[in-house]
Amino acid sequence: MDVRGTLEFGHEDRRRIYEHVERRGAVGGEAVRERLGIDPRGFRHHVAILKRDGRIEDVDGRLRVTVDAGAEEEYPGGAIEFAIRPARQEDLSGIVGAIRRVAEEKTYIVAESVADEVDHQEALLRHNELESRMFFVATVGSEVVGWVHLVAPELEKLSHTAELTVGVLEEYRGHDIGSHLLARGLEWAGSRGYEKVYNSVPSTNEEAIAFLAGHGWEVEAVREDHYKLNGEYVDEVMMAVEL
Repeated sequence: MDVRGTLEFGHEDRRRIYEHVERRGAVGGEAVRERLGIDPRGFRHHVAILKRDGRIEDVDGRLRVTVDAGAEEEYPGGAIEFAIRPARQEDLSGIVGAIRRVAEEKTYIVAESVADEVDHQEALLRHNELESRMFFVATVGSEVVGWVHLVAPELEKLSHTAELTVGVLEEYRGHDIGSHLLARGLEWAGSRGYEKVYNSVPSTNEEAIAFLAGHGWEVEAVREDHYKLNGEYVDEVMMAVEL
């Protein structure tokens, strides 16, 4: 038993409910209750307290971890009308698809690994004792056309830093979607007390490096021959911005 976690939630069953929901992204309440073997009355009581404390929410009959990340912002009037909002669990396949398309085009190793991890876990947003993971998406109609992702370890010595990836599908570039995504992600990071945000890309991805540099990011380090792409060694460019 994780005594520290139980004390944080006030009851062992409450902790188990939260962790089960957090690992799965979104799941029906009855499925959670049956899987954990909690009696119906006790389950309803613990869920009510988790909702009251702002830890989980019920959306269309499915429980998910509550993430306070602001509302949807619409950008009408341009050549392309788009919106930017906090990601939802049902955006998972759209985000994974967008990341993989961008990564294949320009070689974005870190983002590709994010897509693999999210796809494997089948949970988009995370908030547990090890890490916090947040996504915002840009949408045109119902299509996910871009994303910004932040992940931060829940370790005291690194609690002031976060890592970010950001990208937009090629056919939707040139409309400031990437700039708005980046700003939304950094705004969220700053509001959570992070002081520095990092992003790492291969040196061959000159477009990403120029984009970040144009928004005030600086190169902090270069790891020579860190990647091996198509049989050739490529440097990793590690960039950062202070909030």
